[in-house]
This record gives sequence, C-alpha cells and structure tokens, in this order.
Amino acid sequence: MSVSLLHLVESRLDAFNPRKPLLRRLMKRSAVALVLQIREGELHILMIKRAERKGDPWSGHMAFPGGRMDKTDAHGYAVAVRETEEEVGLTLGPGDRCLGRLSDLNARPRKGTLGMAVSPFVFHLEREVRFTPNYEVAEVIWVPLEYLLNVENREEMVWEFRGLKIPMPCYRYQGRCIWGLSLMMLDELMDLIEGGKNPLRPRWRRR
Repeated sequence: MSVSLLHLVESRLDAFNPRKPLLRRLMKRSAVALVLQIREGELHILMIKRAERKGDPWSGHMAFPGGRMDKTDAHGYAVAVRETEEEVGLTLGPGDRCLGRLSDLNARPRKGTLGMAVSPFVFHLEREVRFTPNYEVAEVIWVPLEYLLNVENREEMVWEFRGLKIPMPCYRYQGRCIWGLSLMMLDELMDLIEGGKNPLRPRWRRR
C-alpha cells in the first residue's frame, strides 16, 4: 500500500499545476520541505515541533522544516533545502528526489501588507538519516500519511484569536496537534491523493 501510495503522490504531483499569488514577486517569500519516506511498511511524512520561543508566532507549533528566503537563495527550492539542513541537519541532495510542489500559501496576512508566500516542496527520502535539530526545533516526528488520510482521525480544536474562539480542524498525533498552515498543506496533498476534496474532511481557509 505504501509503495503504491508513494507512486500515486508522485504521479499526481507531476500533473499538478500549483497556484501562486498574483503579486508573488512583491511578497516576502519562504519555503518548506515535505519529506516522505517509507518506514516499516508505511509512508510517513516528516514534521517538526517548533521550540517554544517568545515572539515567535509559530512557537510550539507542528510544522515542516523551512523558513524565510535570504538574498543568497536563488529560488524557493533552495530555501527549502537550506532551511531543512539548518533546522534538522538533513542535507537534501541529488539522490533525494523532489517529487513536485504544492500551491503557495499566504502566511500572516495583515491589513495593508501583502503577507508572505510559503512554497511547499515535496521530497522522497530513501536513506536512513540521523537528525540534529537546532535551537528552533524541539522535536522531529514521522507521521504516517495513512493516519492523516483516515477521516476518523480528524478532530476539532478551538483557536483563541483576539478575544474570539474559532473552531478549527486538526489532527492529534501522539499528543501533538497538527493544524493551521501545516494542515492546509497536508489537505492539498491529500486532495491530490484522493483526486478531489473529501467532504468528510472539513477544513478552514484563511480569508
């Protein structure tokens, strides 16, 4: 199942036309790496739990390795590769195939600003690696993709934002909560796998 699932991901990404913001060139840029690996017969996706840091809007969140584009980065792919090495010590080389990319997401849109375009790149890792997380990362976790595809594992949480309590979809995997932008990326990946949006997988979209 996991090998066929991996092949399905690869074929769907190959034919996928990711969406990009119209004013992308004027926006701040960042990128993340969604790393897939078959582990113990199941296809897993690499996630990190960000360290608790004052002033970090994603402090303690479940996320993917990645970060902001520097002046030295030629493109989003280079950002994803550089940041993955910096954050978890994984050097994505020529043997670690990039299967494709998902649509850009707009992170932290604020009134009067264009926000930040986040570009997700999907990789297939076939080798065993030993992670060396830096100060930004509290944990490195492999999450089974089939766990996420099972709609019975979908839950709801409450996000408190500026005095409002907003119900949000999420997954709780081994005591860790996956939600927000990371969940939006996973949702698009799962939509590709399933060939369309699953009505049993409710979601939230930033407006």
